[in-house]
Amino acid sequence: MVRLSVDLVESATECINPCKERELNLRGYKIPLIENLGASNDLYDTFEMSDNEIRKLDGFPYLKRLKCLILNNNKIVKIGMNLENALPALEDLILTNNNIQELADLDPLFSIKTLQRLSLLRNPVVYKKHYRLYCIFKLPHLRFLDFKRIRENEKEMAKKMFATEEGKALTEQVKQQKETASVASKEFVPGQPLGPSPAELQAIKEKITKATSLEEVERLKVMLQSGQGVPGLTLLESQKPQSEGQSTVPKRRFEQDEQMES
Repeated sequence: MVRLSVDLVESATECINPCKERELNLRGYKIPLIENLGASNDLYDTFEMSDNEIRKLDGFPYLKRLKCLILNNNKIVKIGMNLENALPALEDLILTNNNIQELADLDPLFSIKTLQRLSLLRNPVVYKKHYRLYCIFKLPHLRFLDFKRIRENEKEMAKKMFATEEGKALTEQVKQQKETASVASKEFVPGQPLGPSPAELQAIKEKITKATSLEEVERLKVMLQSGQGVPGLTLLESQKPQSEGQSTVPKRRFEQDEQMES
């Protein structure tokens, strides 16, 4: 791993990307932590930070110019609070192929009123029930989600679902799930392996080979890569223990998808 030092920020390559914006390339250094970005002197519209080892989206100084963050293929599990204070012009946030788990983990994003384009593809959270409608309801100013344009009928569906008593109950359930997950994450027993056991991993692989749809294969692969167990997974008796990528030009990609859909 390489620390995101002042020297690295100052020596990183830069370019004018296809969106005609000034971009700083910090891709592929295996950076574990966001820090020292004040050394960029707020000269860039885009930070390309894919293919690193970042686990938490925070640590930004005040950058009034920055519009786009690209963090594909990291290990992000948590989003810091008050990002809108540090990044007041942020419009595009690309978090494809990370490890965000729960709907409640997305809550810090909902105060970013400038956000227009968001990608969470290949995160476990996208397989949660009502994920898309939940994001649309919480981010009414969002234009694109996961490279798909948000339609007016989706906004109406989201309002109907989450603006009613039933919707409020669902929102409360999301909060409770977050609290339960937080408590569970603290119950660490020294010497006990984290994540699925080898037998569980083998069972997941077998379910992938027997999957009947591409969507199911993708869901299981994300679970496998993120180190999760699969809810409802039943191991074979013989396996039971004896005693267990995207594009670096997101706006152009979004616009191309819009044209294809129209």
